[in-house]
Order: sequence, then structure tokens, then C-alpha cells
Amino acid sequence: MARRPAREWRLRLASYNIRKAVGLDWKRRPERILSVLDEIDADVVVLQEADKRLGQRPAAIPLGLLAAHGRFVHLDPGPGPSLGWHGNAILLRRGLGCEVAQLVELPGLEPRGAIVARIRPEIGRGEFTLVAAHLGLQRGSRHRQMAALLEATRDARMPVVIAGDLNERAPGRLLAPFPRDLRLVSPGPSFHASRPFVALDHMILGGAVRAVRSEVHASPLSHVASDHLPIWADLAVGA
Repeated sequence: MARRPAREWRLRLASYNIRKAVGLDWKRRPERILSVLDEIDADVVVLQEADKRLGQRPAAIPLGLLAAHGRFVHLDPGPGPSLGWHGNAILLRRGLGCEVAQLVELPGLEPRGAIVARIRPEIGRGEFTLVAAHLGLQRGSRHRQMAALLEATRDARMPVVIAGDLNERAPGRLLAPFPRDLRLVSPGPSFHASRPFVALDHMILGGAVRAVRSEVHASPLSHVASDHLPIWADLAVGA
């Protein structure tokens, strides 16, 4: 039996476009999103469309509901009622440390952004850089946005994970122009939740991190909670 490398640690990372917590029944039910996350049993979750596109962008999952749920804490990107930044949010199981390293404005015709964060596990294990992103609808914009994300993590001296709704049917095209050592994790079709036919949600790994297992989470609840199905991966992170 192969032995796990010394000091390697594992966690489950999920990515979920929650469509502002509006399900396919057109009811906004944030508690249903949290129930789907309970099914996945993730340590870290990146969300897309986690804020309403109104006024100060209030959180689609109210902070009081998240606190009452008790499983996760959210990474606070700054003042205001939003759960995240440009609709991107990061949730962590209690006990994991995390801090915002950078808030990135992404180029393109649509207003887009990404959160670059440092995830700190228990003492004695290595950190990694996590990028929570939702890329644009136009291919040209997506390539410029990917370049911006790679530039933002260029000097990272730790493993890097980019996760989110990349809006790309052929994600290898996003990576092809860049010489950096990057691996794609694309578990399978995640859109449309009623009848998944295309993979839009992906993870990109760089450095001492590998995917041990990955899946699209398909359950009776996830098929109605949003128009995307969530994806997850068990990651092994080196020190």
C-alpha cells in the first residue's frame, strides 16, 4: 500500500453556484442550500451568486441563518451586508483559519471579481492559497480573467487551488496559453441541475496539491436547490 507523504493533509473542498438561493421552484430558500452543503460534508466551500444584486448586495444566505446553522463560518471580505465579493463567498468549517490575501477585480465587459485567500489548517500543517471565482460569459473575457488570477497567485509559495463556476465547457482552453504547472479537476456535468448536460464548474490545482477523488453532488435536494449542481473534491495538500 502506498504511504501518504509526510505532513500531507486532506480536506474536502466544494464549489456551488447557488443562484442567490433561488431554486428551480423559484422559491428563495437559503436553508435548502445549507442542507445540500450538509449532504456534501465539506471542510471548505466556495459559493458563486451568494449575494443579491440589489443595493448593497445583501447576502443570499442571511448571516443570522448561517450562524444558527452552526456548521460554517464565512470569510468576511469587508464592511457591508454581503456574504462575499462580487457574489463569491468562502465558508469554512469551524476550526480552520483563513484570511483574505487579495480582492481581485477581473477584466471584461461584466463586473466580475475573485477572492484570493490563505487557508490555514491545524498547527503543523501547510497553508494553501484558495481562489474563489466566477468567470464571465464571453470567452475572450474568460482568458483575460484567468490571466489575472494566475498573476495574482504568481508569487504564492504554497499550493494554489482555483475553484468556481468558470463558465467554460472546454476548460483546457483556459489553461493552454499558460506555461505554469496546472492540473484541471472537472468532475462532470453540473448544469442544468434539472438535467445536467455540460460541465461549467471546475477546480484548477497548482503546486503540492492533488485531487484524490472528485464528484458532482447529485441528490434529490440538489436537483431543485439551484440551477447548478455542486461539485466537490477530496484534496491532499503538501506542506
